[in-house]
Amino acid sequence: MGSDSGSRGLRKRWNELSSGQRKVIVVAGVFEAFAKVAMLRDLRRRPSEQIRGPKLLWAATALVNSAGLAQVGYFVIGRRHPS
Repeated sequence: MGSDSGSRGLRKRWNELSSGQRKVIVVAGVFEAFAKVAMLRDLRRRPSEQIRGPKLLWAATALVNSAGLAQVGYFVIGRRHPS
């Protein structure tokens, strides 16, 4: 048949990406990993009364590949700030 690139659509292999694209992917991956660790550490240390919703549910969202959205959501709306 025709070229292999047509059957893969927009998917590229790592070695087909530019160095700039690779850097963006690595930086995003590092950010997401850091955010997950920070979220899970905060969940472990923070009392349940200071968290909106069940701790287990927030922890489960950290395990889903969410491009950092679950972690940002936790830090913005998931934590109750002591008054």
